Amino acid sequence: MSGKAPTLDKKLKNELEEFKEKVRIEAERVVFEVFPKKVNLQKLIDSTAETTSPFHLSSASPSTDTTVYPPPSAPAEPESKKRKLDHGEAVNGISSSNDTSHAKNPSKMVGNKHTAALHEQLKRECEALAELCDKVKLWINLSMPRVRVQIQEDVLNEIHRSQESAFNLRDAARQDYLTRAKICSKIMKYPHLDDYVLALKEHDEKQVYIARQNLHDLRSIYAILTDMLHKNIEKIRTPKGNNASTMY
Repeated sequence: MSGKAPTLDKKLKNELEEFKEKVRIEAERVVFEVFPKKVNLQKLIDSTAETTSPFHLSSASPSTDTTVYPPPSAPAEPESKKRKLDHGEAVNGISSSNDTSHAKNPSKMVGNKHTAALHEQLKRECEALAELCDKVKLWINLSMPRVRVQIQEDVLNEIHRSQESAFNLRDAARQDYLTRAKICSKIMKYPHLDDYVLALKEHDEKQVYIARQNLHDLRSIYAILTDMLHKNIEKIRTPKGNNASTMY
């Protein structure tokens, strides 16, 4: 006995249509309002030529502290807690092995707060780009006809590349901290070698330079996406399943 083919509930179908419409409206807002405004990153790029800009290379040298500080003095512990630490037990969920008294070199070097602030600013920009790309990608995928259209495929590929670039640019902070930590460990181990101190200064200056270049990359991504989407917007809105069509 064959049953009826399952069908979508009318209420759910209406909710899906409403969702698609909301996605379309938000995506077109991104395409026509947000992306063009983001091209104005050029103003921030232009300002980097000023010595007062945090992205100017002159801000790098004063922000690098190459001093090796003595280990911080630990607060006095109650006798009962000392016994627990002596037996290697965890206190408040943290193992005693994390205490600086167990470190091979308990001395301290401070991070570069200036480059850290640049990283935070760029991370926010990269996260915004990735989120905006998601909104446009969802709209294009939902409007894709049964016969896939080459123009929409090409646009999706370009948006995907832009999103991957945002992920890679956001990773600059992690790479900086790891490399910087290695240089600092060398300074702490070999404080008599000036070259490690110079290497740290050069590294921090490079991070300011890279941060400025990343601004250029983000500006270019927004400019290319805006140009591509605006030129092909009608074909994206009303795809006709013609794979012979080409993207502008």
